Parts: sequence; C-alpha cells; structure tokens
Amino acid sequence: MTVESVRAWLAEHAPDLVLIEQAASTATVAEAAATLGVEPGRIAKTLALRVGDGVVLVVARGDARLDNPKIKAEFAGRASMLG
Repeated sequence: MTVESVRAWLAEHAPDLVLIEQAASTATVAEAAATLGVEPGRIAKTLALRVGDGVVLVVARGDARLDNPKIKAEFAGRASMLG
C-alpha cells in the first residue's frame, strides 16, 4: 500500500481524519514513540497473526505483549506471527 493510496482512501472514506507524515522512521514502537515525542504506550501497533487457516489483525498498545493463552482462547487456536 502506498502513501498515495492511503491518502486517496482517507479522502473518500474519512475526509475528517488527518494523515500525519514523519521524516524519521516509525517502523518500530520505539522509533515511533521517539519520533512523535510520546511514551511507547501511546503508540498503537498492529500484529498480524495466523490462526489455523485464517489471519487476524490485533491492534494493541505499543508497550503491550501478547498473552498467548488469551489469544488461543479468543481465536480458538494457536496463533503464530506472519513472516
């Protein structure tokens, strides 16, 4: 997905949202927190997990860790990170 396609989607579906672009990297929670000048807990991270034949996205606080037993109970199967 390119920045241009995100801009186009937001313009059509959520014109009131503002896209924040940064020159520094925001690839990791630590980099994003440093770039934006906030604590890691204020960053939202998205984790892509494979559960059985499906894929789920989990959005969590930047400083949160997965609780494997809770993930397994919620999604009725063992989850693994996508490559």
